[in-house]
Amino acid sequence: MAFLLNISTASNYLPIAIQLIFAVGFVGTMLALSAIAGPKRKTKDKLETFASGIEHHGDARAPMAVKYFLIAILFVLFDVEVIFFYPYAVNFREFAADPAMGWKTFLAVLMFVAFFLIGFYYIIKKGALKWED
Repeated sequence: MAFLLNISTASNYLPIAIQLIFAVGFVGTMLALSAIAGPKRKTKDKLETFASGIEHHGDARAPMAVKYFLIAILFVLFDVEVIFFYPYAVNFREFAADPAMGWKTFLAVLMFVAFFLIGFYYIIKKGALKWED
């Protein structure tokens, strides 16, 4: 009879559905109220393009150094890869308790680290982290 307690039914998800309905309804209501009750004064200053309080000038298509964006993308890439180490660290004791599962998991993590280091080596060899150019 214990296996009957773990049955997943639609009624188990009812509180989540109700919360989602209320969240979407609240957001919709607030947007509608602000559109209805908010001030509508369109002046020349309000209709101008705003960019961090700086007057815009020149062409927006001017060439720009890609190094900053490359570093940012590489940071996100390697940051996300490091997140995949977290489940292994949290479940390390469970993996160590089962020798077969422990070795399989350990080898999978070693393979992941190898791919990680190969990618990092490739990036260094390509010179993506050098700022002097």
